[in-house]
Amino acid sequence: MRTLSSVLRRQVVTESGRVLGRCFDVRGELSGSTLRLRSLCVGRKALLEHFGIRSHDRHDEVAWSSIVRFERDRIVVRDP
Repeated sequence: MRTLSSVLRRQVVTESGRVLGRCFDVRGELSGSTLRLRSLCVGRKALLEHFGIRSHDRHDEVAWSSIVRFERDRIVVRDP
């Protein structure tokens, strides 16, 4: 089991090694009493949005289903 704090601020990289940025938030869907995580919000725009600063461009999101594995200090996702 993962905690939210264990996911936040980790570097997100693809299987081929491309750095996508750090995870600054997650998106989910609440259905009754069940929370289903949908995506990781990564990159500088996600950090700004985390602090309430919105830009015209949306932050990058990586689907939760794209996660391949959690490593000690990073999250590895499938290549797009």
